Amino acid sequence: MTHWIILPVVLPALLAAAMILVARFHPEVERTLSLAGLAALLGIAAGLAWQASDGTVTIYQLGAWQAPFGIVLVADRLSTYMVLLLAILSLLVMLHAIGSGWDKRGRHFHPLFQFQIMGIAGAFLTGDVFNLFVFFEVLLIASYGLIVHSGGARRVRAGTQYVLYNLLGSTLFLFALGTLYAETGTLNMADLAGRVAMIDPGASASIRVAAVLLLLVFAVKAALLPLHFWLPAAYSNAPGPVAALFAIMTKVGAYAIIRIYTLVFPPQLEVTAGLHEVWLLPLALISLAIGMIGVLAARSLDRLVAFAVIGSMGMVMTAIGLMNEAGLTAALYYIAHSTFATAALFLLVDIVAERRGAGARIEGAAPMVGGPLLGGMFFAAAIAMAGLPPLSGFLGKLLILDAAFDSPLMAWVWAVVLAASLVAVVGFARAGSTVFWKPQQLAHDMDDLPSEEHISAADRVGRGHKAPALPLVAAGGFVGLLIAQTVFAGPMTAYLRATVDQLMQPDAYISQVLDTPGKEITHGNYEEDATYENEAGADDEGAH
Repeated sequence: MTHWIILPVVLPALLAAAMILVARFHPEVERTLSLAGLAALLGIAAGLAWQASDGTVTIYQLGAWQAPFGIVLVADRLSTYMVLLLAILSLLVMLHAIGSGWDKRGRHFHPLFQFQIMGIAGAFLTGDVFNLFVFFEVLLIASYGLIVHSGGARRVRAGTQYVLYNLLGSTLFLFALGTLYAETGTLNMADLAGRVAMIDPGASASIRVAAVLLLLVFAVKAALLPLHFWLPAAYSNAPGPVAALFAIMTKVGAYAIIRIYTLVFPPQLEVTAGLHEVWLLPLALISLAIGMIGVLAARSLDRLVAFAVIGSMGMVMTAIGLMNEAGLTAALYYIAHSTFATAALFLLVDIVAERRGAGARIEGAAPMVGGPLLGGMFFAAAIAMAGLPPLSGFLGKLLILDAAFDSPLMAWVWAVVLAASLVAVVGFARAGSTVFWKPQQLAHDMDDLPSEEHISAADRVGRGHKAPALPLVAAGGFVGLLIAQTVFAGPMTAYLRATVDQLMQPDAYISQVLDTPGKEITHGNYEEDATYENEAGADDEGAH
């Protein structure tokens, strides 16, 4: 048993506690600890991903209690991939927060940031459904504190709405957990996989209810329509670096659906047949359409990006709803793309709002410092989010469209994806031309104004003051990652295809977690004649 697996959870928790106890009055110390900790997290995440790259499944048993009785963390291809995305995202976002000074505009930014990392990393690594709930609550509490960072009535209102929606999801989560435990006697994911498969379809009403409740809970986290109403206000009113960090928050819901509905409730399981293609896929397509229509209708850049998040999650959930190997591969590829594109856009919007006289509103204003560079970066991130060639968004959508060929809803998938892409292009083009092109026109028109008025307009947008470099470095880093994801799309999709193969054949995962090597204890290799043999589960049933 290796202790490296628990470090992505323990390290942020220890850093947060140290900051609160000894560094809360020393901002520079907090900054140093945050950057050092996030750099270390990136190294640890890369090491775990490398270790899992050959298909190895590694577990960590807290207190040396064997599953399913004890708490277990599991590092496989999927969980380490998501932790690596989190580490990359959090380090670049922290650079922006420090460079822009957002971390000094309120109290306890760095501890809350670390607790947020702890909750998200724990959700990715846990092998127990109850502890998934626990980590959801940790990240919920920390995220509320981050949303209202630096105060303001709008932030408090948006944060309250966010908390209420997610508390509703937490309540449903508890109902689902209670139902699962009552029916199976366990909440360990690997153990649940066997016990659910043994339930007679004729007496499975409670399990069906639990599966639907869990899907609703994860849909709230993923902002799937009609449970998406909390997202636009929360993301658009949150501080820029916080909104960028939240780019991976919705992916936690997507991750949970992939994990639970390939391991515990797989596609061929009769008890939950039809849950994916009948409910999840249509709602995902509607979410995609609504999100991109919101992009077209948005009157400010921050709300435009928030609605783009809903649209991109609709795209991810469409791929997941197909529930085949090609669809899940496309979903994992698009998750990384959406995370980087969303973070880049939110950071750029924050920079633009700081340097313009008009803030983030989509309207003409006086020229801003570094306008051409910001415009170029916004253009790159926008075409990536809209799915135009040649960047990763285009490749991700091609993967999703290709995966839909065998779906009964293929025509709907193609129509909605292509139409939503067109709407997104129009929405981003309108916003970009207004914010970055019209100022040049305004500058040309101002040539005849008195020089004092020129100076006044320049002062309003910060001309003459040196703009901080770190925010541009962070935003440029995400744009660079989008380019890298495009260049290395072949190796990346090959890695993700192997990840999906591991998900679709979970024997190694289950045997490693339950310490039963060599036994066929899973509910099959996702073939028509798959059967389940649960020798270990039958021996332990009395204990539960």
